[in-house]
Amino acid sequence: MKRGRRIAITFLPALLCLLSMLISACGSNSGSSTGSKLPDNKQIYVQPLSGISDVATLDPALSTDSASVNSLETMFTGLVQLNDKLEVYGELAQSWTTSADGLTWTFKLRPGLKFSDGKPLTSDDVVFSIDRALKPELKSTVAPAYLALIKDSDKRNTGKVSTLINDSLFAPDATTVKIVTTQKAQYFLDALTYPTSYVVEKSMVQKYGDTDYFKHLSEGGCSGPFRLDQRLSGQYISFVPNANYWGAKPQLKKLVFPFYKDPQTTYKAYKANQVDYATVPTSNLDEARGFANNQFRQVPELTIDYFTMNYLVKPFNNVKIRQAFALSIDKDLIAQRIWKGARIASNHIIPSGMPGYNANLVGPAGVKETKGDVTQAKKLLQEGMQEEGYTSANFPQITLTVATRGDQATKNEYQFLQQQWKDNLGVNVIINDEEWNKLLDDTASSTGNVKSLQMWVIDWIADYPDPEDWTTLLFGKGSSYNQTNYGMGQSKDVSTQQQIQDLMLKADANQNTAERISQYNKVEQQMIDDAAWVPIDQRTATYALKSCVHGVVDNAQQITPPADWANIYKTGDSTCASTSKYE
Repeated sequence: MKRGRRIAITFLPALLCLLSMLISACGSNSGSSTGSKLPDNKQIYVQPLSGISDVATLDPALSTDSASVNSLETMFTGLVQLNDKLEVYGELAQSWTTSADGLTWTFKLRPGLKFSDGKPLTSDDVVFSIDRALKPELKSTVAPAYLALIKDSDKRNTGKVSTLINDSLFAPDATTVKIVTTQKAQYFLDALTYPTSYVVEKSMVQKYGDTDYFKHLSEGGCSGPFRLDQRLSGQYISFVPNANYWGAKPQLKKLVFPFYKDPQTTYKAYKANQVDYATVPTSNLDEARGFANNQFRQVPELTIDYFTMNYLVKPFNNVKIRQAFALSIDKDLIAQRIWKGARIASNHIIPSGMPGYNANLVGPAGVKETKGDVTQAKKLLQEGMQEEGYTSANFPQITLTVATRGDQATKNEYQFLQQQWKDNLGVNVIINDEEWNKLLDDTASSTGNVKSLQMWVIDWIADYPDPEDWTTLLFGKGSSYNQTNYGMGQSKDVSTQQQIQDLMLKADANQNTAERISQYNKVEQQMIDDAAWVPIDQRTATYALKSCVHGVVDNAQQITPPADWANIYKTGDSTCASTSKYE
């Protein structure tokens, strides 16, 4: 769903080679234009956001979707982040150490850090920001998950303690941060790369309040390479360089994210030289592949599209009925006919290229193929209906909640799912097409909720380089992201689910890497058998970039590390987007 957005993998070069038929270029997509560098007033990069009229939030503590995260990552930074190779590096932190028991992390900040208004950025701001993200008043759906390793974070989030400062968060001096965790975990630094722990300016939050602070980011409060320029709902959000950023400064003088109603409109704007970047709709793939100067780009993404069923809402409390819905879908046809090779059919929760990817995983009921098994699906449905006392007359109405965001291929996919369930199972499914941000809210509210969504389609993007991000975070006991409600309810197989949740925790803490990966493999296989998710495909990033844009580096998370902005600039290529309206 969000964003997640990052993943460090040593296997990525091999993955790119294995998928070379999908890739038109490796490494830096810096363009092939030989034009001279544009003057400063023309260094404006226009990268549209499709399917929205505004970003959902500019508060790092509330970041859930990729559009908001894209904006946040230009303005805010944290102790650690990911580089171009998708490895953890020190951003605001110059170095760090851990205690002998692995529970206390001590970070030393870089000297002379400042916010965009010139005020010092100190350890006090760091611990304030992390503590603030867990405030129950903020009702963050991400902080309880990404900050869960911090001692007493659950108590802070539920209001049982008023602060974690001097409890598990310490600022002994202006450049030292100490964080106490509940357990020794390999993925703690990776979890800190998520925007939830990014640093906001304490004095500005205290001055303007938790909500109004983000209306004043043009005044100050930004810790990243850019600061807010303008946010015009329904039009665009723009950013200008932060002169007080500690690292190398951006060459771009303005970064603009205009809002477009759908990908097709965005693509048309790209062809009309109104934007520098655009995702390519499936119907335009052949055309875009013919663009000159390597404008077309296609690289693997660590993103899984899936549909899932709420274990607390009938009839999906029954595992056989869930398996029937899973096996009645031909994922190969979706990848080939609807997405035309831009996506790869998959049965995996943990995507190819991730540490912990299990090449030997099979689908529900032992079905290996991604095309499903209609005969087995019909058999499982009948068995599940008998167990629950259903007939064709009293089988519950099924509603699939989605957000197509105006994309025709996405609409085609959901209609295909609908038709497959009707043809193969004899079940009529209603499609409820919502606005994207509403779908995010609705899925977030489904955790532990018997009156929430019944079945929905969404995607998950890796957040950090660890299988925990695809297992415990999403299905673990007490996780706010356990929207499927795995391990909850009174179904016959709930005890098996709870045993798997226990195994997740053992894997999280296991210091033996090989053994740990084996445990996650077992966890994933059982969740696939349980139809905790029904993965549909793994995405590739398929987009066009004007050849006048130099210095952009492709990676499987489609992120731009803060330091990269110093290397991105534009030249005077004739195909470059017109930026006069933003000057």
